[in-house]
Amino acid sequence: MSNDCKKAYITTPIYYVNDVPHIGHAYTTIIADTMARYSRMVGLDTFFLTGTDEHGQKIEQAATQRGKTPKEYADEISGKFKSLWDEFDISYDKFIRTTDDEHKKGVQKAFKTMYDKGDIYKDEYEGHYCISCETFFTDTQLVDGGFCPDCGKETSLVKEESYFFKLSNYEDKLLQWYKSDEKCVLPKGKKNEVVSFVEQGLKDLSVTRTSFDWGVKLPSVMNDPKHVMYVWLDALMNYVTALGYGGDEENMKYWPARVHVLGKDILRFHAIYWPAFLMSLELPLPKHIAAHGWWTRNGEKMSKSKGNVVDPKEVADAYGLENFRYFMLREVPFGQDGDFSQKALIDRINSDLGNDLGNLLNRLIGMSGKYFGHKVDSSDVLEFHKNEINKANTILKNLPEFLYNMQTNRYLEELWKILTIANQSIAIYEPWVKMKEGREKEAMAVVALVANLLAKVSLMLSPVMPKTCEVISDAIGFKNDTNYFVKLFEQEELLAEFEVKKVPPLFPKIEEEILKEKKEESKPKQTPKKEEKKTDGIITIDEFFKTSLKIGTIIEAEEVKKSDRLLLLKVDLGEESQRQIVAGIKEFYSPDELLNTQVCVVANLKPAKLMGMLSEGMLLAAKDKNGLSLLRPETPKEVGTKVS
Repeated sequence: MSNDCKKAYITTPIYYVNDVPHIGHAYTTIIADTMARYSRMVGLDTFFLTGTDEHGQKIEQAATQRGKTPKEYADEISGKFKSLWDEFDISYDKFIRTTDDEHKKGVQKAFKTMYDKGDIYKDEYEGHYCISCETFFTDTQLVDGGFCPDCGKETSLVKEESYFFKLSNYEDKLLQWYKSDEKCVLPKGKKNEVVSFVEQGLKDLSVTRTSFDWGVKLPSVMNDPKHVMYVWLDALMNYVTALGYGGDEENMKYWPARVHVLGKDILRFHAIYWPAFLMSLELPLPKHIAAHGWWTRNGEKMSKSKGNVVDPKEVADAYGLENFRYFMLREVPFGQDGDFSQKALIDRINSDLGNDLGNLLNRLIGMSGKYFGHKVDSSDVLEFHKNEINKANTILKNLPEFLYNMQTNRYLEELWKILTIANQSIAIYEPWVKMKEGREKEAMAVVALVANLLAKVSLMLSPVMPKTCEVISDAIGFKNDTNYFVKLFEQEELLAEFEVKKVPPLFPKIEEEILKEKKEESKPKQTPKKEEKKTDGIITIDEFFKTSLKIGTIIEAEEVKKSDRLLLLKVDLGEESQRQIVAGIKEFYSPDELLNTQVCVVANLKPAKLMGMLSEGMLLAAKDKNGLSLLRPETPKEVGTKVS
C-alpha cells in the first residue's frame, strides 16, 4: 500500500452469512479499520467498505433447514455482522449486501459486458462440487476420490449447463501483472503461492449454476432465466458495485482499491479470478491484495466441538475493545498464523499497555503536577534533548512504510521504541534530582520531552486505539487529527505551552484470566477397533503435513551475549519480513560460517522467547556423538521453498 495519491479505497471481504462473526472476521475488519483511520488522519479522501455475501446453494440449504426463506436467514446473519461492527465502532463508509438491488444491477451489467466481449460462453459442465466451499474441483484435486481438498467434506458430482468465463485467456496477463508489480499481493510468500498456481495453467471458470435459485439472475436481455450467477462472480463484483458500478458511478472515483484485506483461504479468488474479471471489464487493478493467516486458540485449531471458538465480542467485553485491537495487530506478523490465549492477551495489556504506555502517562501527570502545577512548556526541549527528539523523529519517518506493507506488528514494535526512549529519559535525567538542585529549566525540559514523545506516540497509535488515544491527547492538550499529523509528524514540531489534565489509569492491571475456558464436549468412550490402534510414535500423513518446513537463507548472524550456546539469526523465508530465530548452535557454528547459507526451518512453530528475545521458528539439525550438523538442501533453492 503506497501513499501515492490523495484517495484511499480500503475493503474487507464481504463475509459469508453461513455463520456468526468469529475472531478471524474481527481480525480482518480491525486491520482494515486501522488502515482507513490512518488514511483519514494523513489527509487522504478515504472510502472504507465492508459487508456480507448472501447468495449460493449453501445459504439456500441452511435457510431451508431452519424453516426460513434464504432472504430471512441472510437478513438475520447479516444483521449480526453489522451490529457487531457498529458496536466495535468500525469506521466503514458503506456496508454492502449482495442482496441489494444496486449490487445485482451492477453484477448483471458486468456479466453482459464480459459476454459481449466474448469472455463468457455457454457450455456444459461436469465436475465435483463442494457446497461448503462453493467451488468445483477436478478428479486430481480431490482427497480419497471424492472429498474436498479445502474443507474435507464430501463433494457432489454435478453435470449441468453452465456459462464459462475464459480464465485461460488471462493466464499470461496475470503472470505479467505479478511480475511487474512487486507488491500487488502481500505478503511476498503468498504472492509466490499464487504465481506458482497460475504457472501450472488455468482452466476456464464456470460462472453460473442451474441447480438452485438463490443467486443473481442473468440479465433479462439474455433470456436465460434458469441460470443464476456463481457466487464468486457475484461476490467479487461488490468492490465496484459498492461504488456505483452499473448505476450512479460517482464514487467510482475511489477505484482502484488501495488494499483488499482478506484471509488466506480466499486469496486465490481475489488474486486470480478478481483481477481477470477486471481485465475483461477493462477496469484498473487493485493496488494491493493482502492476505493474513488464521488464528488458533491455545495452540489448537478452533472448532465448535472443542468449544474453543473465540467470540470477539465476548473477549472485547471482558478485556476492553481497544486492548483487544492492540493485541490482534501486535501479536502476530501479518501473513502468519496467530494464536489467541488469554495469557498472551493479559501479558500485552499489563506489559505493553500498562507498564510502557499507561504508566508513562501517569508519571507525566504526576511530575507535571508536583513540579509545575500541571503547566508544561516545550521551549527548552531541543536545547537539552535534541538527540532524543531526533531519534524519535527517525523512528516516526519509517513507520508509514510498515503500515503500507501491512506489517502492523512491526509498526507497533517500532512505535513502542519511542515509549522506551521516554521511559529511559526519566530514569537517566531524574527530574526530581534537578528540582532539588534548583535546575528547574532542565527539569521542565525532561517533563516536556516525555509529553512530546507521548503525544507523537498517541498520534500514530490512534488508528489502532482511537478512544484510548483520545484520552491521552485530551490529557496533553492536542488532537489526533490531520492538523496535528502535519505539525507533529511531517513538520516535526513540538507542542507549545499546555496544561496536563488528570485522568484515571488507562490500563488497570489484570491479575487472572477473566473468561472461563470451555472444555471439549465429552463423548462416550469407544473401544478402538484392533486395526485402529496406533503404535507409539506413529503419526498419520495429515499430522505430518501440519508442520510447515521451508528453505531459508541466513542473512544476519550474531552471538547472543551472556550465552554459551545461542546465536541470533535473521532468516529470509521469502516473506514480507525476515524471521528472527534464536538457535542453540553456537558450540558448533560461528556467525561467519552461517552468513548467506541455506537452512531448513520449521516455519509454523509458535513464537517463543529465549533470554528475552523472540524466536520465530526452529532450524532442523541432526546431532550424534560426532557433533551437530544443520540440515541443508543439496543445491541452492529459492527462499520459501517447501520441504515435503
